[in-house]
Amino acid sequence: MKRSIKRIILVLLVVIIAFVSYTLVSTGFFRTVENKFAGTVLRKIPVRGAEDITVNPSGGFALISSTNREIYPPVTEEKGGLYLIDLKNQNFDLTFLTASFDKPFAPHGISMLKKDSIYKVMAINHTSKGHSIEVFTLKGKNLVHEKTLTHPSLVSPNDIVLIDENRFYVTNDHKYTKGFKKTLEEYLGLSISNVLYFDGDNYTEVADGIAYANGINFDPKRNLLFVASPRGFVVKVYAKNDDGSLEFIEDIPCGTGVDNIEIDMKGNLWIGAHPNLLRFGAYAKGKEDTSPSEIIKITYNKKNDYDIETIYTNDGTLMSGSTVATPFEDLIITGNLMDDHFLILKTDAKDK
Repeated sequence: MKRSIKRIILVLLVVIIAFVSYTLVSTGFFRTVENKFAGTVLRKIPVRGAEDITVNPSGGFALISSTNREIYPPVTEEKGGLYLIDLKNQNFDLTFLTASFDKPFAPHGISMLKKDSIYKVMAINHTSKGHSIEVFTLKGKNLVHEKTLTHPSLVSPNDIVLIDENRFYVTNDHKYTKGFKKTLEEYLGLSISNVLYFDGDNYTEVADGIAYANGINFDPKRNLLFVASPRGFVVKVYAKNDDGSLEFIEDIPCGTGVDNIEIDMKGNLWIGAHPNLLRFGAYAKGKEDTSPSEIIKITYNKKNDYDIETIYTNDGTLMSGSTVATPFEDLIITGNLMDDHFLILKTDAKDK
């Protein structure tokens, strides 16, 4: 009897040690992050919680999703907003676009699509009453709210990408949103989150088996959809079918907790990332003052393979919890989870 108890205890200890070891290794706990960047910090822009940023190169501006992300899930209604920043000169003039939007607004992932001189803009919105997708049109610097989309399948929406004016993909970063199941999902890195496709009328699950489906973007030239899995340290690549369904192609191992994905005019992927996910999780909950940041660039080469380049790393003292990075000429516009500002970097590289 005593031997049986000892064996059970021993097995439990082995399981616990294996679990702890797996969690530490798979979240980058042992990684040392140094401050490296071949360039300079050009400007600090005073916008809080600029979690997602997308650039329109031809228009010379960027849209910014901003809110107080220390309050999540929201218990009181947050009044965040969308900003437009002019990138054509170094004044970097800011315009608050959603001053007249009178609903609770805590924007998360955003997407923008141009048709003629008008842009369709969609933003994930989190409130104490649930999740929604807010739909806007942007002409010049005038943003008009069109409608609010809700659906039971939007259990934990994170990011969105427009395919045309009516169709889009959206990620759910969790399957479980509270309690013990959510804790297990996060710490075990369970691959149970998904991607939804909206065809203008219906929502359909088109990809699942993803560990924390996060940033998402679409390259129409190559007909490829990219989904960031920070808990898996990979970018998942899918081919898009005509009916909106997806065919999995491959995982791109990135060695870091990839967040939002931006695609430049050459088809390169730019990603804000979290090299230490445990530290990032503690930071997001207010238990740590800083969290390290990383920016990577993924380039497809002539062999139809990819190269990964680390563009920027910081231990968290200058930028904590980097979530997005997108280039514009010799600039890199960066976003983060909770800082009271975001950084515009100027690179020394001649060819980004």
